Amino acid sequence: MKVRVDEDKCCGAGQCVLLAPDVFDQREDDGIVILLEVEPAEHLHASVREAAAVCPAAAIELSENA
Repeated sequence: MKVRVDEDKCCGAGQCVLLAPDVFDQREDDGIVILLEVEPAEHLHASVREAAAVCPAAAIELSENA
């Protein structure tokens, strides 16, 4: 799995950080997502998929063929 985030779409809701803190963080000044792991370990895939699904701005894109 490969993860990509679109910082321009991110609204700083923080759902991704709550669901997958090993993969996502937020900038302190504006709350915009920071991608920590472009290719997260397999045990994190379910939480990353959930983070992408609940992102209110659809700022997280996943590629399962990585």
